[in-house]
Amino acid sequence: MTANRNLKRRVRARAAKTGESYVTALRHVRPDVNLVRLATAQVVVRDDPGDSSQLRQSGRDVRDLMRQAQRAGARIIHFPEGATCSPHKRIVSGTGPAEIGPADWSRADWPVLQQELAAIARLAGQLRLWTVLGSVHPLTPPHRPHNSMYVISDRGELVTRYDERLLSNTKLSFMYAPGSGRVTFEVDGLRLGCAMGIEVHFPEVFAEYERLEVDGVLFSTTGPGQASGGAAAFATEAQAHAAANSLWVSFAISAQHSPDAPAGTIAPDGRWTARCPAERHPAVAITDIDNRPESIDIAVTKARPWRRLARAQINDAHRVTDDRSDNRSAF
Repeated sequence: MTANRNLKRRVRARAAKTGESYVTALRHVRPDVNLVRLATAQVVVRDDPGDSSQLRQSGRDVRDLMRQAQRAGARIIHFPEGATCSPHKRIVSGTGPAEIGPADWSRADWPVLQQELAAIARLAGQLRLWTVLGSVHPLTPPHRPHNSMYVISDRGELVTRYDERLLSNTKLSFMYAPGSGRVTFEVDGLRLGCAMGIEVHFPEVFAEYERLEVDGVLFSTTGPGQASGGAAAFATEAQAHAAANSLWVSFAISAQHSPDAPAGTIAPDGRWTARCPAERHPAVAITDIDNRPESIDIAVTKARPWRRLARAQINDAHRVTDDRSDNRSAF
């Protein structure tokens, strides 16, 4: 314990002197360390954007988990879709809860939401913790908002935002404007992409990120609409995308769905490396991602290039000219 405290003191002293992040300073003090510690979170997702008490409680929950992740040595924490609020289609419906209609976004308490987001960003800077979380992003009326993931740096600055592109029928018809592009960013050399909502159902989203040479995808979701049962399918699909594309996948989901599919992190070979408790309360799962060339999983160093070669064989340039190849009516 004394050696560990001394190491932390030396790292913090260097970071204070140079302005480096904790992890960057750690690499100078201990050159053998080259890990990015990821915390994948599950939180209780609340559904009324007009209820200021709900918004404030969600903000407190997010900040509590940020502190917990920082104490565990995390470099980045990843939250689910709607971590600040995931508006329920009937609550925001302009025609009332009896039927689903176009959302009335004037009911949302935007000032309180902005206050909570600002407090989260300040804490990210204080903790030197990259923070990625789901929230509603307002546009200029009469345009509907985006359903988004904010990427906040370890300096407390909003560096980019991902907007859900592939929306459910209800979201597209009544609630949100779809996003228009993929988003990537880097944390200590680790290149990450973002996906959210129901985009786990679309293999092309993850395949696109693989072509962009990302190391991992942060997937944020509230889970399926039904109360139970469907979340396990989301988790299975996330595992499949990780294995099929040799990617790390961080699976952040609402705590309400954790009995079926707890939040956690999936390695490039499709296995879970860490998961939250299967209980309906906030928690984080901690995973160390070692991105040194000599430590990268064989799924990345071998399988990813092999799959690209296999896909290239579909092209005409690799096809043979042979009557026995073209004849499908003979053994």
